[in-house]
Amino acid sequence: MATVLDKELKRQIVVDGVAYTVAVDPDGLRLTGKGKRTPEVELRWRDLLSGDAAMAVALNASLLRKRQPATKPMTEESPHRASKRVPKKPRR
Repeated sequence: MATVLDKELKRQIVVDGVAYTVAVDPDGLRLTGKGKRTPEVELRWRDLLSGDAAMAVALNASLLRKRQPATKPMTEESPHRASKRVPKKPRR
């Protein structure tokens, strides 16, 4: 006979050298980076059973990308050096 899952169960795993916390509760499963507060992947049991799991994971991933601050693309110049513009000389 299986034990009823009535409260959250947390375990730590290591994937490719990175530590994560896996939380399993009656609502679903959450995978969070160790020391982080927001889950990287959140999957509800209802979504898994209905076949909407892939869509739920994609939606959560897109929401996480929006939460993270956007980084500026690197240019060829060093980011620490401000480009020095020489003012144009007036034509005579």
